[in-house]
Amino acid sequence: MVVFFYGGSWQSGNREDYLFVGEALASKGFVTAIPDYRVYPQVVFPGFMQDAAAAVRWAKLHATMYGADPDRIFVAGHSAGAQIALLLATDRSWLAQAGLPANALAGAIGLAGPYDFLPLRDQTLERIFPDAIRSASQPIHFIEGNEPPVFLGVGLRDKMVDPANTERMAVQLRKHGDFVEVRRYPALTHEMTVGSLAAPLRLIAPFVPVGPVLEDVASFIDQR
Repeated sequence: MVVFFYGGSWQSGNREDYLFVGEALASKGFVTAIPDYRVYPQVVFPGFMQDAAAAVRWAKLHATMYGADPDRIFVAGHSAGAQIALLLATDRSWLAQAGLPANALAGAIGLAGPYDFLPLRDQTLERIFPDAIRSASQPIHFIEGNEPPVFLGVGLRDKMVDPANTERMAVQLRKHGDFVEVRRYPALTHEMTVGSLAAPLRLIAPFVPVGPVLEDVASFIDQR
């Protein structure tokens, strides 16, 4: 079962807009949950992390109802959602607060994610991530060497989230002995890193350079 968190700069997003992600993952045989979570200005960090951990707890408790294995729960996300997914995988305190064991995740998948994005240069983001606890929002700060397997996909034409976030995250994971698979997509922008999962783009993928994101993600999950 894959729990997918959409992006939106922690300020917007709606699960109905990501039906195409659920369809894509389901086409590969994965039960998929796409939860909504509170965003700014309703909450600031860590409010959306509390929601995300609760969603994973729900997935684990209800997986068998949907024909999924509760011991094979993957978290995934795009952009801000990737930060959420990878923070769940690295800072285990969020799982613990939701009553989940440290080994509750079978893997984590981040697409075009900000994992090491300080210092902030945007006033809204400075409000979303209060200064006193800002460092706790960085997945890269919590890598200790016992993380679940990680997949990181990044579009090299991404102008919104610096692809160097992915590279730094991968270096730290490897330094601590964790398994990490990195896939770089030369033709993909920030939006297209997730947009390429849509069925129409998957159909034309052999003819245009959109990148095999779905195939790579599915292979990572299958191998785990």
